[in-house]
Amino acid sequence: MTDVLDDLHWRGLIQDSTGLDELRKELADGPLTFYVGFDPTAASIHIGNLVQVLTARRFQLAGHRPLLLVGGATGLIGDPKDNGERTLNDPAVVAGWVERIRNQVTPFFDFEGPVAATMVNNLDWTGRMSAIELLRDVGKHFPINKMLAKDVVRNRLESGISYTEFSYQLIQGNDFYELNQRYGCRLQFGGSDQWGNITAGVDYIRRRGAGPVHAFTTPLVTKADGTKFGKTEGGTIWLDAAMTSPYAFYQFWFNVDDRDAIPYLKYFSFRSREEIEELERETKERPHARAAQKALAEELTTLLHGKEECQQVMDASQALFGRGTLASLSASTLSAALGEAGLIQVSSLPTIAEAFKESGLASSLGDARRGAAEGGLYINNERVSNPDDQVPEAALLHGRFAVLRRGKKTIAGVELV
Repeated sequence: MTDVLDDLHWRGLIQDSTGLDELRKELADGPLTFYVGFDPTAASIHIGNLVQVLTARRFQLAGHRPLLLVGGATGLIGDPKDNGERTLNDPAVVAGWVERIRNQVTPFFDFEGPVAATMVNNLDWTGRMSAIELLRDVGKHFPINKMLAKDVVRNRLESGISYTEFSYQLIQGNDFYELNQRYGCRLQFGGSDQWGNITAGVDYIRRRGAGPVHAFTTPLVTKADGTKFGKTEGGTIWLDAAMTSPYAFYQFWFNVDDRDAIPYLKYFSFRSREEIEELERETKERPHARAAQKALAEELTTLLHGKEECQQVMDASQALFGRGTLASLSASTLSAALGEAGLIQVSSLPTIAEAFKESGLASSLGDARRGAAEGGLYINNERVSNPDDQVPEAALLHGRFAVLRRGKKTIAGVELV
C-alpha cells in the first residue's frame, strides 16, 4: 500500500497534525475511513477547495475510504469572514448548492469497490437536533476556556463575535463524532484555517470516550507575489464551467508565475515525484518554454473538464494567435476565449477600423488605419488590407464572431448579436 503520508509530506501538503506517527500506524493496518468537508456557501467550490478534493483522492488511491461531507447544516450558518458576521443564505438556495457541489465533487472519486467513497450531509443529523440536545449532549463537552483559546475566536474577541460564530466549532466537532459513530471515521483533514474547529472535534470525541482519532491540515495556498491564490481580475476561479469557463481555467494555470509552477504541481498534480522534478529542471533551464505551466494546465483542465474540452482550449490558445484553425473551435470555447480577451457586442457590423477602435486594440480610427498600413492588423487570422471595409459577415465564425488581432500577441473579438 502506498505510503500516502510520505507523498503528502514531499508535496508540502501537511501543515499541522495531531501526530503523524500514530496516524501512520493506523494507515498501515488497513483501510482507514476519513472525512473532508465542503460548506455550500456559493453555487460552486473553487480551486482553493481543490486541494482538499485531490488530497482526499490521494488517500483513496492509497487504499482508504473517503466520506465526502457537503454541509447542508453548516452551509446554513454561512461563509466565515475576516471581519463581520457570516452571510446567511435562504435554506432553499443552500439546498440547491448542496446538490451542485455534490455533483462537482463526485467525478473525482470511486463510489464502488472495497474503498468506495460515500457522500454525507450533516443536515441529516444536525437538522433533527433540538437546542436542548445541542446544549445538553454536545455543549457540555466543550470547555469555554478551550473555545476561547481557538485562533478563530481569540482573533475576533476585540472586534466582536456572535454566539453563532463562537459556537460553530460545536457543530463541526459534532460532525466528526457522528461520522465516527456512523461510519467508523478515524481521520479528518482540512485547510489550516480550520485547525481550531478540527481539533475541537478531536477533543470532543476523546471526551465522549470514542477516541483517539486523527487530524491534519493542509496549508493555505498562496502566490509568490503575495496575492490571494485563485483570484484574478475577474474574481475567484470556480470549478463550475458556467462560472469559470474551461478556457479561463486553463489560462489561469498556464499563466502562473514560474516561482509558483512547481509548488502547484506538487499540490495539484498526480504526476510522480520524478516527473515533477524533471519539469522543475526543465523550468530552470528553459523558463520561456513554460513546461511546468503547460503540464499543470493540461492535467487539471483534463481532470476537471475532460480530455475533449481541454483539447478545444489548447486549440483555441494556438488558433487565436494564428497558429491553428479558428474554424475548428466550438462556439462556446470561442465565446469564452474572446470573453477573456475582450469581446464587444454589436447589433450591426462596423468597419474594421471601428471594430479595432471599439475593442481597444487601436486608440483611434487613424491608429487602426496606420496599423493596417504596417501590416499588423488581422481578422480571423487574415491580414487586413482595407480598414475602412465593413467586417465581412461571410467571414463570421459560427455566424457571430470575428477574432481581431494586432501584431502577434494582442487579441479581442466582435460578436454580432
